Amino acid sequence: MERLIGRLNADGSQIGIVVSRFNQMVTDRLLQGALDGLARSGVKEEHITVAQVPGSFELPFAAQLLAQTGRYSGIVCVGALIRGETDHYEYLAKQVTGAIGEVSLKFNIPVSYGLITAENEQQAINRAGLKHGNKGTDAALSLLEMIDLADQVRK
Repeated sequence: MERLIGRLNADGSQIGIVVSRFNQMVTDRLLQGALDGLARSGVKEEHITVAQVPGSFELPFAAQLLAQTGRYSGIVCVGALIRGETDHYEYLAKQVTGAIGEVSLKFNIPVSYGLITAENEQQAINRAGLKHGNKGTDAALSLLEMIDLADQVRK
């Protein structure tokens, strides 16, 4: 039996990060967490491209723009959707989540999901490094594992 397990292996990977500016108090923390996780795993700063977009709805399009260049081993998407008084949150969460997954499948590269969906601002802050770890870090580390797994399968 062959068992493939992705490792935290940077090996010169080019990483794209797409980050939403909306809810910036949260997304800045997510971005920093992603950058810290990549740096601790040996990804050099010059191998990282950060693309900022206005909001979470724009994450999949920007990820697709990066993916179609063929320059990136993988892409991290980070953003924060916080429930408000309208149904807007529901529509965005489903649409953005599905579209991020589609980019990964369409371009056959790992695209990790670092989008926080929270009931309130405090929950979002907690998931961006305050109490429950940093989902930006988690997304970046997951991406590295998936890049390595994909490399193993392709060899």
